[in-house]
Amino acid sequence: MSVLDDLAAYQRIDPDGMMARIRDLPRQCRAAWQEAQALELPDDYRDIDKVVILGMGGSAIAGDFLSSLVAVESPVPVFSHRNYALPLLVDDRTLLIASSYSGNTEEVLSSFGQGLATAAKKVVITGGGKMLAIARAKDIPAFVFDYPAKPRAALGYSFMPLLTIAQKVGIVADKSADVDEAVAVMEGLAARIDETVPLARNPAKQLAQKLHQRLPVVYGAGILTPVARRWKGQLNETSKMWCFYEELPEANHNALVGYGLPKEIAAKALVIFLRAPSLHPRILLRYDLTQKALAEAGGQSTMVDAEGKSPLAQMMSATLHGDWVSLYLAILNGVAPAPTPPIDTLKERLAGR
Repeated sequence: MSVLDDLAAYQRIDPDGMMARIRDLPRQCRAAWQEAQALELPDDYRDIDKVVILGMGGSAIAGDFLSSLVAVESPVPVFSHRNYALPLLVDDRTLLIASSYSGNTEEVLSSFGQGLATAAKKVVITGGGKMLAIARAKDIPAFVFDYPAKPRAALGYSFMPLLTIAQKVGIVADKSADVDEAVAVMEGLAARIDETVPLARNPAKQLAQKLHQRLPVVYGAGILTPVARRWKGQLNETSKMWCFYEELPEANHNALVGYGLPKEIAAKALVIFLRAPSLHPRILLRYDLTQKALAEAGGQSTMVDAEGKSPLAQMMSATLHGDWVSLYLAILNGVAPAPTPPIDTLKERLAGR
């Protein structure tokens, strides 16, 4: 019997309960969406021509998700910003959102601190910390949540409030039906790929087994580009392994040329193509041709199809699929999924300087 079908192994290797948080993502998204409806914003927050989201890690990926989703229906650009310095484009017609799970992310505190001196419309999304203290002291609208988990496992509480804010300021249409669909699609997917479904008929376990002891490279396009980045981060943090991501069609203008060398790496790599039915037909053609080029160079690949009708459902179903794959790889690697000791060590060293 594979370790992936040994339910006792999950309790032994995952004592912090990361699996429970992954299973909870559909419910978490529904709860976060409902809670965020109570957030009140001033009327002039609709007078904007851009959105800048300050965040790192799981909070920043939520900004990427929103940017990708908004791009398919709104002329208002959404920028996800990961840095200490505030972008120079921030002005009085900017909606500036600071998102930090802990409320103490130093890059976000630095850039948002600079933003306080601007006339931008400001919102905070946080679980507490210094960020919440600033919001209360400055009378800045804040969505405050209480969801004890690793930041990457609280994606629903990072993303759904952003989507709610986008709706409230008028840059996207009402997303209630799309949220309902996304939750239902994720619930249906989870029933087919969670730990209780045996390896023989569980595509997420099968993919994890293929990726074990290999170098994963995740490809995405359009609305699935940030999802590919999410897969990369999850395999880094949860599975404790190298992983990279590429974007189509850009990869056809560079990465395509390098498939064959070095041969040792090419033989150990496995490319995962994340595909969605809503992508441009020429992009879907590029998926097929890129996969063919990879095979001709001696590389191996596989395809994961997003589910659902709406772009939101497709994004979230592909995300949940990746989260389960990352958990199964952690089990195969024999590493605890939740802790991230190298990040903790780096933060301690930064704090000492």
